[in-house]
Amino acid sequence: MNTPNYINIKTKRLVRFFNTTGPCNPEDHYMLPPEERLVGAQLHRYIRDKLYWVLHAPRQTGKTTFLQSWMREINSGDEAVSCYVTLERCQGVPEPERAMPAICDAITDAAQKNSLPVPSVETVNPQSQLNDILSNWAKLVAPKPLVVLFDETDVLTGDALISFLRQLRGGFANRGIGIFPVSVALVGMRDLKDYITAAKDGIAPNPGSPFNIKEDSAVLANFQQEDIAKLFAQRTQETGQQMTEEALAYAFDQSRGHPWIVNSLFKRATMRILNEDSRETVTLEHIRKAREQMILARETHLDSLAVRMEDPKIRRVMETLISGEADPALTEGEGFRICLDLGLVTIEKGTPIVANPIYREVLARHITYGTQLAIPAPEWQWKKADGHLDMDALLREFQRFWRKHSEVWEQKSDYTEAFPHLLLMAFLQRVLNGGGRIEREYAAGRGRMDLGVEYNKRWYIIEIKLVHSYDTPEEVKEEGLRQTAMYRDKIDGAAPSYLLIFDRRPEAKQKPWDERLTWTNEGTITVAGC
Repeated sequence: MNTPNYINIKTKRLVRFFNTTGPCNPEDHYMLPPEERLVGAQLHRYIRDKLYWVLHAPRQTGKTTFLQSWMREINSGDEAVSCYVTLERCQGVPEPERAMPAICDAITDAAQKNSLPVPSVETVNPQSQLNDILSNWAKLVAPKPLVVLFDETDVLTGDALISFLRQLRGGFANRGIGIFPVSVALVGMRDLKDYITAAKDGIAPNPGSPFNIKEDSAVLANFQQEDIAKLFAQRTQETGQQMTEEALAYAFDQSRGHPWIVNSLFKRATMRILNEDSRETVTLEHIRKAREQMILARETHLDSLAVRMEDPKIRRVMETLISGEADPALTEGEGFRICLDLGLVTIEKGTPIVANPIYREVLARHITYGTQLAIPAPEWQWKKADGHLDMDALLREFQRFWRKHSEVWEQKSDYTEAFPHLLLMAFLQRVLNGGGRIEREYAAGRGRMDLGVEYNKRWYIIEIKLVHSYDTPEEVKEEGLRQTAMYRDKIDGAAPSYLLIFDRRPEAKQKPWDERLTWTNEGTITVAGC
Protein backbone atom coordinates (compact mmCIF):
# COMPACT_ATOMS: atom_id res chain seq x y z
CA MET A 1 0.00 0.00 0.00
CA ASN A 2 1.26 3.48 -0.83
CA THR A 3 2.10 5.91 1.96
CA PRO A 4 -0.81 8.25 2.73
CA ASN A 5 -0.27 11.74 1.32
CA TYR A 6 -1.35 13.60 4.46
CA ILE A 7 -3.11 12.95 7.73
CA ASN A 8 -5.71 15.30 9.14
CA ILE A 9 -3.96 16.69 12.22
CA LYS A 10 -7.18 16.99 14.21
CA THR A 11 -8.67 13.58 13.49
CA LYS A 12 -5.40 11.61 12.91
CA ARG A 13 -7.04 9.79 10.00
CA LEU A 14 -6.24 9.45 6.33
CA VAL A 15 -7.83 12.11 4.16
CA ARG A 16 -7.79 11.44 0.46
CA PHE A 17 -7.86 14.23 -2.11
CA PHE A 18 -8.69 14.93 -5.74
CA ASN A 19 -5.62 14.15 -7.81
CA THR A 20 -4.35 16.21 -10.77
CA THR A 21 -0.76 14.95 -11.02
CA GLY A 22 0.12 11.48 -12.26
CA PRO A 23 -1.86 8.24 -11.98
CA CYS A 24 -4.55 7.86 -9.32
CA ASN A 25 -4.56 5.19 -6.65
CA PRO A 26 -7.45 4.46 -4.27
CA GLU A 27 -5.31 4.76 -1.11
CA ASP A 28 -4.50 8.43 -1.71
CA HIS A 29 -7.09 9.72 -4.14
CA TYR A 30 -10.80 9.93 -4.71
CA MET A 31 -11.30 8.01 -7.94
CA LEU A 32 -13.69 5.94 -10.01
CA PRO A 33 -12.70 2.66 -11.70
CA PRO A 34 -11.32 3.82 -15.08
CA GLU A 35 -12.18 0.54 -16.78
CA GLU A 36 -15.84 1.50 -16.49
CA ARG A 37 -15.18 4.26 -19.06
CA LEU A 38 -13.58 2.00 -21.66
CA VAL A 39 -15.44 2.06 -24.96
CA GLY A 40 -14.74 -0.61 -27.56
CA ALA A 41 -12.59 -2.82 -25.33
CA GLN A 42 -13.13 -6.48 -24.41
CA LEU A 43 -10.69 -7.04 -21.57
CA HIS A 44 -11.91 -10.55 -20.83
CA ARG A 45 -10.90 -11.69 -24.33
CA TYR A 46 -7.46 -10.15 -24.77
CA ILE A 47 -5.59 -12.68 -22.67
CA ARG A 48 -7.83 -15.67 -23.34
CA ASP A 49 -7.79 -15.24 -27.11
CA LYS A 50 -4.20 -13.91 -27.38
CA LEU A 51 -5.11 -10.53 -28.83
CA TYR A 52 -3.21 -7.29 -29.43
CA TRP A 53 -5.15 -4.04 -29.11
CA VAL A 54 -4.93 -0.24 -29.07
CA LEU A 55 -6.20 2.24 -26.47
CA HIS A 56 -6.16 5.96 -27.24
CA ALA A 57 -7.49 9.00 -25.40
CA PRO A 58 -6.40 12.59 -24.68
CA ARG A 59 -3.85 13.31 -21.97
CA GLN A 60 -4.82 13.05 -18.32
CA THR A 61 -8.05 11.20 -18.90
CA GLY A 62 -6.99 8.10 -16.93
CA LYS A 63 -5.07 5.87 -19.38
CA THR A 64 -2.09 5.27 -17.10
CA THR A 65 -4.34 4.84 -14.07
CA PHE A 66 -6.28 2.17 -15.96
CA LEU A 67 -3.16 0.35 -17.21
CA GLN A 68 -1.54 0.17 -13.79
CA SER A 69 -4.80 -0.87 -12.18
CA TRP A 70 -5.35 -3.63 -14.75
CA MET A 71 -1.76 -4.80 -14.35
CA ARG A 72 -2.26 -5.17 -10.59
CA GLU A 73 -5.54 -7.00 -11.16
CA ILE A 74 -3.94 -9.47 -13.60
CA ASN A 75 -0.94 -10.10 -11.36
CA SER A 76 -3.12 -10.68 -8.31
CA GLY A 77 -4.50 -13.83 -9.97
CA ASP A 78 -3.00 -16.92 -11.57
CA GLU A 79 -4.12 -16.28 -15.13
CA ALA A 80 -1.11 -14.37 -16.47
CA VAL A 81 1.84 -12.09 -15.74
CA SER A 82 1.42 -8.47 -16.79
CA CYS A 83 3.71 -5.45 -16.85
CA TYR A 84 3.19 -1.74 -17.53
CA VAL A 85 5.96 -0.21 -19.66
CA THR A 86 6.12 3.48 -20.54
CA LEU A 87 8.02 4.52 -23.67
CA GLU A 88 8.18 8.17 -22.67
CA ARG A 89 11.98 8.17 -22.68
CA CYS A 90 11.91 7.55 -26.45
CA GLN A 91 10.31 10.87 -27.30
CA GLY A 92 12.29 12.71 -29.96
CA VAL A 93 14.40 9.64 -30.79
CA PRO A 94 13.50 8.57 -34.36
CA GLU A 95 16.58 6.40 -34.96
CA PRO A 96 16.18 2.66 -34.17
CA GLU A 97 19.85 2.52 -33.12
CA ARG A 98 19.01 4.77 -30.15
CA ALA A 99 15.32 4.02 -29.63
CA MET A 100 15.46 0.21 -29.42
CA PRO A 101 18.05 0.08 -26.59
CA ALA A 102 15.97 2.71 -24.77
CA ILE A 103 12.83 0.58 -25.16
CA CYS A 104 14.71 -2.47 -23.86
CA ASP A 105 15.91 -0.43 -20.87
CA ALA A 106 12.31 0.66 -20.22
CA ILE A 107 11.25 -3.00 -20.21
CA THR A 108 13.96 -4.10 -17.76
CA ASP A 109 13.28 -1.10 -15.49
CA ALA A 110 9.55 -1.89 -15.47
CA ALA A 111 10.20 -5.55 -14.67
CA GLN A 112 12.46 -4.64 -11.75
CA LYS A 113 10.02 -2.04 -10.42
CA ASN A 114 7.18 -4.56 -10.39
CA SER A 115 9.29 -7.43 -8.95
CA LEU A 116 8.96 -9.50 -12.12
CA PRO A 117 11.61 -11.64 -13.86
CA VAL A 118 14.02 -9.27 -15.60
CA PRO A 119 14.69 -10.13 -19.26
CA SER A 120 17.90 -9.50 -21.15
CA VAL A 121 18.65 -8.75 -24.78
CA GLU A 122 21.40 -10.68 -26.52
CA THR A 123 21.51 -9.12 -29.98
CA VAL A 124 23.06 -5.77 -30.92
CA ASN A 125 20.90 -5.47 -34.03
CA PRO A 126 18.26 -2.78 -33.32
CA GLN A 127 15.93 -4.37 -35.88
CA SER A 128 15.55 -7.46 -33.69
CA GLN A 129 16.27 -6.24 -30.12
CA LEU A 130 12.61 -5.77 -29.16
CA ASN A 131 11.67 -9.19 -30.53
CA ASP A 132 14.62 -10.71 -28.67
CA ILE A 133 13.88 -9.19 -25.26
CA LEU A 134 10.14 -9.96 -25.44
CA SER A 135 10.86 -13.57 -26.40
CA ASN A 136 13.30 -13.85 -23.51
CA TRP A 137 10.76 -12.32 -21.12
CA ALA A 138 8.04 -14.75 -22.23
CA LYS A 139 10.37 -17.66 -21.41
CA LEU A 140 11.16 -16.29 -17.96
CA VAL A 141 7.49 -15.95 -16.87
CA ALA A 142 6.39 -19.34 -18.29
CA PRO A 143 4.32 -21.37 -17.55
CA LYS A 144 2.18 -18.22 -17.33
CA PRO A 145 1.41 -16.14 -20.44
CA LEU A 146 2.94 -12.67 -20.68
CA VAL A 147 0.85 -9.51 -21.14
CA VAL A 148 2.67 -6.24 -21.94
CA LEU A 149 1.00 -2.82 -21.64
CA PHE A 150 2.99 -0.23 -23.62
CA ASP A 151 2.09 3.33 -22.64
CA GLU A 152 3.07 6.51 -24.55
CA THR A 153 3.43 4.45 -27.73
CA ASP A 154 2.73 7.48 -29.88
CA VAL A 155 5.96 9.22 -28.84
CA LEU A 156 7.69 6.86 -31.27
CA THR A 157 8.27 8.40 -34.68
CA GLY A 158 10.00 7.72 -37.96
CA ASP A 159 12.11 4.59 -38.35
CA ALA A 160 11.87 3.85 -34.61
CA LEU A 161 8.10 3.44 -34.94
CA ILE A 162 8.52 1.34 -38.07
CA SER A 163 10.97 -0.99 -36.33
CA PHE A 164 8.82 -1.21 -33.17
CA LEU A 165 5.69 -2.23 -35.06
CA ARG A 166 7.50 -4.60 -37.41
CA GLN A 167 9.10 -6.48 -34.52
CA LEU A 168 5.75 -6.79 -32.74
CA ARG A 169 4.20 -8.02 -35.95
CA GLY A 170 7.09 -10.41 -36.47
CA GLY A 171 6.55 -12.09 -33.09
CA PHE A 172 2.76 -12.03 -33.26
CA ALA A 173 2.35 -15.09 -35.52
CA ASN A 174 4.16 -17.39 -33.05
CA ARG A 175 2.96 -15.75 -29.84
CA GLY A 176 2.29 -18.11 -26.98
CA ILE A 177 3.39 -19.16 -23.50
CA GLY A 178 7.17 -19.14 -23.28
CA ILE A 179 7.50 -17.85 -26.86
CA PHE A 180 6.22 -14.25 -27.15
CA PRO A 181 3.71 -12.05 -25.30
CA VAL A 182 0.21 -13.41 -25.83
CA SER A 183 -1.35 -9.97 -25.51
CA VAL A 184 0.01 -6.46 -26.05
CA ALA A 185 -1.73 -3.11 -25.50
CA LEU A 186 -0.46 -0.08 -27.43
CA VAL A 187 -1.59 3.06 -25.64
CA GLY A 188 -1.30 6.76 -26.39
CA MET A 189 -3.17 9.89 -27.38
CA ARG A 190 -3.60 8.92 -31.00
CA ASP A 191 -5.00 5.85 -32.68
CA LEU A 192 -2.18 3.93 -34.32
CA LYS A 193 -4.00 4.00 -37.64
CA ASP A 194 -2.56 7.49 -38.01
CA TYR A 195 0.98 6.10 -37.96
CA ILE A 196 0.78 2.75 -39.70
CA THR A 197 1.44 3.73 -43.31
CA ALA A 198 5.14 4.04 -42.52
CA ALA A 199 5.14 0.64 -40.82
CA LYS A 200 3.88 -1.00 -44.02
CA ASP A 201 6.75 0.15 -46.23
CA GLY A 202 5.07 3.43 -47.11
CA ILE A 203 2.03 1.75 -48.63
CA ALA A 204 -1.27 3.20 -47.45
CA PRO A 205 -3.10 0.58 -45.33
CA ASN A 206 -6.54 -0.74 -46.13
CA PRO A 207 -9.10 1.38 -44.23
CA GLY A 208 -10.43 -1.67 -42.40
CA SER A 209 -7.05 -3.02 -41.38
CA PRO A 210 -4.52 -0.28 -40.60
CA PHE A 211 -2.58 -2.56 -38.24
CA ASN A 212 -3.31 -6.13 -39.20
CA ILE A 213 -2.53 -7.62 -35.79
CA LYS A 214 -4.81 -5.21 -33.92
CA GLU A 215 -8.08 -6.61 -32.58
CA ASP A 216 -9.65 -3.42 -31.20
CA SER A 217 -9.09 0.31 -31.13
CA ALA A 218 -10.66 1.36 -27.83
CA VAL A 219 -11.13 4.78 -26.26
CA LEU A 220 -11.46 6.06 -22.70
CA ALA A 221 -14.56 8.23 -22.38
CA ASN A 222 -15.00 11.28 -20.16
CA PHE A 223 -17.08 11.25 -16.98
CA GLN A 224 -20.84 11.52 -17.24
CA GLN A 225 -22.63 13.92 -14.90
CA GLU A 226 -23.62 11.09 -12.57
CA ASP A 227 -19.96 10.03 -12.43
CA ILE A 228 -18.76 13.35 -11.03
CA ALA A 229 -21.55 13.18 -8.45
CA LYS A 230 -20.29 9.72 -7.44
CA LEU A 231 -16.73 11.04 -7.31
CA PHE A 232 -17.56 13.86 -4.90
CA ALA A 233 -19.82 11.53 -2.91
CA GLN A 234 -16.66 9.69 -1.83
CA ARG A 235 -15.48 12.86 -0.09
CA THR A 236 -18.93 13.36 1.40
CA GLN A 237 -18.84 9.85 2.82
CA GLU A 238 -15.38 10.35 4.36
CA THR A 239 -15.66 13.93 5.59
CA GLY A 240 -19.33 14.90 5.53
CA GLN A 241 -18.64 17.77 3.12
CA GLN A 242 -21.33 18.15 0.48
CA MET A 243 -21.72 19.94 -2.85
CA THR A 244 -24.87 21.59 -4.14
CA GLU A 245 -26.59 20.19 -7.22
CA GLU A 246 -26.09 23.55 -8.91
CA ALA A 247 -22.32 23.38 -8.32
CA LEU A 248 -22.13 19.80 -9.61
CA ALA A 249 -24.04 20.74 -12.76
CA TYR A 250 -21.75 23.72 -13.38
CA ALA A 251 -18.62 21.60 -12.87
CA PHE A 252 -19.88 19.13 -15.46
CA ASP A 253 -20.94 21.83 -17.90
CA GLN A 254 -17.57 23.59 -17.74
CA SER A 255 -15.50 20.39 -17.94
CA ARG A 256 -17.80 18.25 -20.11
CA GLY A 257 -16.59 15.45 -17.86
CA HIS A 258 -12.86 15.68 -18.61
CA PRO A 259 -11.36 13.82 -15.61
CA TRP A 260 -8.42 16.18 -15.04
CA ILE A 261 -10.60 19.30 -15.17
CA VAL A 262 -13.18 17.76 -12.82
CA ASN A 263 -10.49 16.81 -10.31
CA SER A 264 -8.85 20.23 -10.60
CA LEU A 265 -12.12 22.05 -9.93
CA PHE A 266 -12.93 19.83 -6.95
CA LYS A 267 -9.39 20.02 -5.58
CA ARG A 268 -9.24 23.80 -5.75
CA ALA A 269 -12.72 24.21 -4.28
CA THR A 270 -12.01 21.93 -1.31
CA MET A 271 -8.35 22.78 -0.62
CA ARG A 272 -7.83 26.38 -1.78
CA ILE A 273 -11.12 28.23 -2.06
CA LEU A 274 -12.14 26.49 1.18
CA ASN A 275 -9.66 25.31 3.80
CA GLU A 276 -8.81 21.62 3.42
CA ASP A 277 -10.25 20.96 6.87
CA SER A 278 -13.46 22.83 6.09
CA ARG A 279 -16.71 20.91 5.92
CA GLU A 280 -18.67 23.83 4.48
CA THR A 281 -20.89 22.87 1.57
CA VAL A 282 -19.27 23.54 -1.82
CA THR A 283 -21.45 25.97 -3.77
CA LEU A 284 -21.65 27.24 -7.32
CA GLU A 285 -19.62 30.31 -6.35
CA HIS A 286 -16.80 28.12 -4.99
CA ILE A 287 -16.61 26.19 -8.29
CA ARG A 288 -16.67 29.42 -10.28
CA LYS A 289 -13.75 30.76 -8.26
CA ALA A 290 -11.93 27.46 -8.71
CA ARG A 291 -12.47 27.72 -12.47
CA GLU A 292 -11.00 31.21 -12.64
CA GLN A 293 -8.03 30.22 -10.45
CA MET A 294 -7.32 27.24 -12.67
CA ILE A 295 -7.40 29.32 -15.84
CA LEU A 296 -5.19 32.09 -14.45
CA ALA A 297 -2.70 29.59 -13.02
CA ARG A 298 -2.05 28.22 -16.55
CA GLU A 299 -1.49 24.74 -15.12
CA THR A 300 0.59 22.37 -17.22
CA HIS A 301 -2.36 20.54 -18.74
CA LEU A 302 -3.98 23.76 -19.95
CA ASP A 303 -0.72 25.43 -20.91
CA SER A 304 0.36 22.48 -23.05
CA LEU A 305 -2.87 22.78 -25.05
CA ALA A 306 -2.38 26.51 -25.47
CA VAL A 307 1.17 26.00 -26.74
CA ARG A 308 -0.22 23.71 -29.43
CA MET A 309 -1.82 26.80 -30.95
CA GLU A 310 1.58 27.66 -32.42
CA ASP A 311 1.12 24.79 -34.89
CA PRO A 312 -0.27 26.33 -38.12
CA LYS A 313 -2.43 23.24 -38.76
CA ILE A 314 -4.12 23.61 -35.37
CA ARG A 315 -4.32 27.37 -35.75
CA ARG A 316 -6.33 26.93 -38.96
CA VAL A 317 -8.84 24.72 -37.14
CA MET A 318 -9.21 27.18 -34.28
CA GLU A 319 -9.67 30.15 -36.62
CA THR A 320 -12.55 28.35 -38.34
CA LEU A 321 -14.18 27.59 -34.98
CA ILE A 322 -13.72 31.13 -33.64
CA SER A 323 -15.04 32.84 -36.75
CA GLY A 324 -17.91 30.36 -37.02
CA GLU A 325 -17.39 29.96 -40.73
CA ALA A 326 -18.36 26.80 -42.61
CA ASP A 327 -15.39 24.95 -44.11
CA PRO A 328 -16.24 21.63 -45.81
CA ALA A 329 -12.54 20.70 -45.85
CA LEU A 330 -12.04 21.36 -42.12
CA THR A 331 -12.35 17.77 -40.93
CA GLU A 332 -10.21 16.33 -43.72
CA GLY A 333 -6.92 17.87 -42.65
CA GLU A 334 -4.23 16.53 -40.33
CA GLY A 335 -4.80 19.49 -38.01
CA PHE A 336 -8.37 18.47 -37.23
CA ARG A 337 -7.33 14.87 -36.49
CA ILE A 338 -4.63 16.15 -34.14
CA CYS A 339 -7.18 18.38 -32.39
CA LEU A 340 -9.51 15.42 -31.92
CA ASP A 341 -6.73 13.22 -30.55
CA LEU A 342 -5.63 15.95 -28.14
CA GLY A 343 -9.20 16.26 -26.92
CA LEU A 344 -9.05 19.92 -27.95
CA VAL A 345 -12.12 19.68 -30.16
CA THR A 346 -15.05 17.33 -30.43
CA ILE A 347 -18.03 16.88 -32.72
CA GLU A 348 -21.37 17.63 -31.09
CA LYS A 349 -24.57 17.06 -33.04
CA GLY A 350 -22.54 16.96 -36.23
CA THR A 351 -20.77 20.28 -35.51
CA PRO A 352 -17.04 20.66 -34.68
CA ILE A 353 -16.64 22.60 -31.42
CA VAL A 354 -14.00 23.21 -28.77
CA ALA A 355 -14.31 20.31 -26.34
CA ASN A 356 -15.43 22.27 -23.27
CA PRO A 357 -15.99 25.86 -22.06
CA ILE A 358 -12.76 25.91 -20.04
CA TYR A 359 -10.72 25.06 -23.12
CA ARG A 360 -12.63 27.77 -25.00
CA GLU A 361 -11.64 30.28 -22.34
CA VAL A 362 -8.01 29.19 -22.08
CA LEU A 363 -7.45 29.18 -25.84
CA ALA A 364 -9.15 32.54 -26.34
CA ARG A 365 -7.06 34.13 -23.59
CA HIS A 366 -3.87 32.57 -24.94
CA ILE A 367 -4.48 33.78 -28.48
CA THR A 368 -5.33 37.32 -27.35
CA TYR A 369 -2.76 37.67 -24.54
CA GLY A 370 -0.21 39.64 -26.56
CA THR A 371 -2.94 41.89 -27.92
CA GLN A 372 -4.23 42.56 -24.40
CA LEU A 373 -0.80 43.72 -23.30
CA ALA A 374 -0.63 46.09 -26.30
CA ILE A 375 -3.95 47.75 -25.44
CA PRO A 376 -3.51 50.76 -23.13
CA ALA A 377 -5.26 50.79 -19.77
CA PRO A 378 -8.64 52.54 -20.15
CA GLU A 379 -8.59 56.21 -19.16
CA TRP A 380 -12.21 56.81 -20.11
CA GLN A 381 -15.33 56.19 -18.03
CA TRP A 382 -16.60 52.66 -18.63
CA LYS A 383 -18.58 52.17 -15.41
CA LYS A 384 -21.75 53.83 -14.29
CA ALA A 385 -22.20 55.51 -10.93
CA ASP A 386 -24.00 52.41 -9.60
CA GLY A 387 -20.96 50.21 -10.36
CA HIS A 388 -22.43 48.47 -13.40
CA LEU A 389 -20.84 48.44 -16.83
CA ASP A 390 -21.55 51.25 -19.22
CA MET A 391 -21.53 48.87 -22.19
CA ASP A 392 -22.58 51.62 -24.61
CA ALA A 393 -19.51 53.64 -23.69
CA LEU A 394 -17.29 50.58 -23.77
CA LEU A 395 -18.33 49.49 -27.26
CA ARG A 396 -18.25 53.05 -28.65
CA GLU A 397 -14.69 53.24 -27.38
CA PHE A 398 -13.97 49.93 -29.09
CA GLN A 399 -15.24 51.40 -32.36
CA ARG A 400 -12.72 54.24 -31.99
CA PHE A 401 -10.01 51.70 -31.15
CA TRP A 402 -10.95 49.62 -34.20
CA ARG A 403 -10.72 52.71 -36.41
CA LYS A 404 -7.29 53.62 -35.10
CA HIS A 405 -5.57 50.23 -34.92
CA SER A 406 -7.38 47.49 -36.84
CA GLU A 407 -5.77 47.90 -40.27
CA VAL A 408 -2.20 47.84 -38.95
CA TRP A 409 -2.76 45.19 -36.28
CA GLU A 410 -4.55 42.84 -38.66
CA GLN A 411 -1.47 42.72 -40.88
CA LYS A 412 0.48 41.31 -37.93
CA SER A 413 -2.14 38.75 -36.93
CA ASP A 414 -1.97 35.04 -37.68
CA TYR A 415 -5.78 34.92 -37.52
CA THR A 416 -7.02 37.05 -40.43
CA GLU A 417 -10.55 35.62 -40.57
CA ALA A 418 -11.06 35.67 -36.81
CA PHE A 419 -9.21 38.96 -36.22
CA PRO A 420 -12.34 41.03 -35.35
CA HIS A 421 -13.48 38.45 -32.79
CA LEU A 422 -10.04 38.24 -31.21
CA LEU A 423 -9.47 41.99 -31.02
CA LEU A 424 -12.85 42.56 -29.39
CA MET A 425 -12.20 39.79 -26.85
CA ALA A 426 -8.76 41.22 -26.06
CA PHE A 427 -10.28 44.68 -25.63
CA LEU A 428 -13.00 43.42 -23.28
CA GLN A 429 -10.53 41.34 -21.27
CA ARG A 430 -8.16 44.30 -20.95
CA VAL A 431 -10.89 46.64 -19.73
CA LEU A 432 -12.52 44.19 -17.34
CA ASN A 433 -9.09 43.07 -16.07
CA GLY A 434 -10.38 40.23 -13.91
CA GLY A 435 -13.31 42.23 -12.53
CA GLY A 436 -15.86 40.33 -14.59
CA ARG A 437 -16.08 37.20 -16.67
CA ILE A 438 -16.79 36.37 -20.27
CA GLU A 439 -18.70 33.33 -21.47
CA ARG A 440 -17.79 32.45 -25.06
CA GLU A 441 -19.60 30.19 -27.49
CA TYR A 442 -18.15 29.42 -30.89
CA ALA A 443 -18.24 26.52 -33.33
CA ALA A 444 -17.69 25.84 -37.02
CA GLY A 445 -20.62 26.65 -39.26
CA ARG A 446 -22.53 28.83 -36.76
CA GLY A 447 -21.63 32.02 -38.63
CA ARG A 448 -21.19 33.97 -35.40
CA MET A 449 -19.58 34.19 -31.98
CA ASP A 450 -21.65 34.66 -28.82
CA LEU A 451 -20.20 36.54 -25.85
CA GLY A 452 -21.89 36.80 -22.49
CA VAL A 453 -20.23 39.36 -20.19
CA GLU A 454 -21.07 39.22 -16.49
CA TYR A 455 -20.05 42.18 -14.36
CA ASN A 456 -21.27 43.06 -10.89
CA LYS A 457 -23.93 40.31 -11.13
CA ARG A 458 -25.40 41.70 -14.34
CA TRP A 459 -25.24 40.13 -17.82
CA TYR A 460 -24.54 41.84 -21.16
CA ILE A 461 -24.95 40.00 -24.48
CA ILE A 462 -22.67 40.61 -27.47
CA GLU A 463 -23.07 38.89 -30.83
CA ILE A 464 -20.33 39.13 -33.49
CA LYS A 465 -21.16 38.76 -37.18
CA LEU A 466 -19.07 39.21 -40.32
CA VAL A 467 -20.22 40.46 -43.72
CA HIS A 468 -18.43 38.71 -46.59
CA SER A 469 -18.49 39.28 -50.32
CA TYR A 470 -21.19 36.62 -50.68
CA ASP A 471 -23.42 38.31 -48.07
CA THR A 472 -25.56 41.39 -48.02
CA PRO A 473 -25.40 43.63 -44.93
CA GLU A 474 -29.18 43.50 -44.58
CA GLU A 475 -29.27 39.68 -44.51
CA VAL A 476 -26.42 39.52 -42.00
CA LYS A 477 -28.13 42.06 -39.74
CA GLU A 478 -31.49 40.29 -39.81
CA GLU A 479 -29.90 36.93 -39.07
CA GLY A 480 -27.74 38.50 -36.35
CA LEU A 481 -30.76 40.08 -34.63
CA ARG A 482 -32.47 36.68 -34.45
CA GLN A 483 -29.34 34.99 -33.14
CA THR A 484 -28.69 37.72 -30.56
CA ALA A 485 -32.22 37.39 -29.22
CA MET A 486 -31.87 33.61 -29.02
CA TYR A 487 -28.59 33.84 -27.10
CA ARG A 488 -30.04 36.51 -24.77
CA ASP A 489 -32.98 34.24 -23.97
CA LYS A 490 -30.52 31.47 -23.12
CA ILE A 491 -28.41 33.61 -20.76
CA ASP A 492 -30.68 36.30 -19.35
CA GLY A 493 -33.80 37.54 -21.12
CA ALA A 494 -33.45 41.02 -19.60
CA ALA A 495 -29.76 41.50 -20.46
CA PRO A 496 -28.72 44.56 -22.53
CA SER A 497 -27.84 43.15 -25.95
CA TYR A 498 -25.51 44.23 -28.73
CA LEU A 499 -24.91 43.04 -32.28
CA LEU A 500 -21.48 43.95 -33.67
CA ILE A 501 -21.19 43.64 -37.45
CA PHE A 502 -17.78 43.76 -39.12
CA ASP A 503 -18.03 44.41 -42.86
CA ARG A 504 -15.15 42.46 -44.41
CA ARG A 505 -16.01 43.15 -48.04
CA PRO A 506 -13.21 44.90 -50.01
CA GLU A 507 -15.57 47.63 -51.17
CA ALA A 508 -16.64 48.34 -47.59
CA LYS A 509 -13.03 48.98 -46.59
CA GLN A 510 -12.86 51.75 -49.19
CA LYS A 511 -15.60 53.75 -47.50
CA PRO A 512 -14.80 56.64 -45.12
CA TRP A 513 -14.67 55.64 -41.47
CA ASP A 514 -17.63 57.90 -40.67
CA GLU A 515 -19.75 55.64 -42.90
CA ARG A 516 -18.27 52.37 -41.69
CA LEU A 517 -18.79 53.04 -37.97
CA THR A 518 -22.52 53.01 -37.25
CA TRP A 519 -24.70 52.86 -34.14
CA THR A 520 -28.44 52.13 -34.29
CA ASN A 521 -31.10 50.59 -32.09
CA GLU A 522 -33.24 47.77 -33.44
CA GLY A 523 -35.87 47.31 -30.77
CA THR A 524 -34.10 46.03 -27.66
CA ILE A 525 -30.84 45.29 -29.48
CA THR A 526 -28.13 47.84 -30.25
CA VAL A 527 -26.41 47.31 -33.61
CA ALA A 528 -22.86 48.61 -33.97
CA GLY A 529 -21.15 48.56 -37.36
CA CYS A 530 -17.39 48.34 -37.69
